[in-house]
Amino acid sequence: MDNTGKVSASLINGVATITFMHPKSNSLPSRTLKDLTEAINKYAADKNARVIILRSEGEKVFCAGASFDELKQIKDFKTGKEFFMAFARLILAMRNCPKFIVSRVQGKAVGGGVGIIAASDYAIASSEASVRLSELMLGLGPFVVGPVIERKIGKNDFITMSIDAEWHDAFWAKQSGLFTKVFGNLHDLDEAVSSLAKKIAASNPDAIKQMKKVFWEGTENWEELLEKRAEVSGELVLSEYTKNYIQAFKEK
Repeated sequence: MDNTGKVSASLINGVATITFMHPKSNSLPSRTLKDLTEAINKYAADKNARVIILRSEGEKVFCAGASFDELKQIKDFKTGKEFFMAFARLILAMRNCPKFIVSRVQGKAVGGGVGIIAASDYAIASSEASVRLSELMLGLGPFVVGPVIERKIGKNDFITMSIDAEWHDAFWAKQSGLFTKVFGNLHDLDEAVSSLAKKIAASNPDAIKQMKKVFWEGTENWEELLEKRAEVSGELVLSEYTKNYIQAFKEK
């Protein structure tokens, strides 16, 4: 298992900040996904946390999605399903959290990274934050993250991202509804995130809790749905197509 990623967290004046990193473009091995889920759940239960900011380290890449190193090591269905269930548990934790979650997206996002953005309640991005669903190229599909992305951007844009597997720029992502605001530089991005966080932290937490329930209406069956999607991915990741693609990618 890949343990080279890191998740750190802090709580200042009601604003909880969760930061993740991985030396390979902030990719997401299962350990990092588990740590992110635990951090979300921790602040969900902490009355002193009024809002959660989700961010990653560095400037160029927000998140490269699933860890190729870990995908390559999957040898059986049980391990494959469990890897993708880690994404499902994080999405469900973000859905169930009674606090607003704001994603600060400073750079490119791929696959599961797009899923994290879509699962947040509000996303503020840099103009450099292009997005991509590359799963089809791997012989997979955006199955686990699909419901949360489709919920955010609509079926047509989700289909577009899923089929063409190309980069879509930050302004496309804003138009589709994935990003709420886009800024031309990191200073303005950080100012906007800080300003919004302060406003939310000063708001009525009971109102926010009820608003979260309203925002996520219609997702009551997601525990079952996302587990089924993880099973689909757990099967496909064992295919020769996927193994050959990952091997070729790593040898570049």
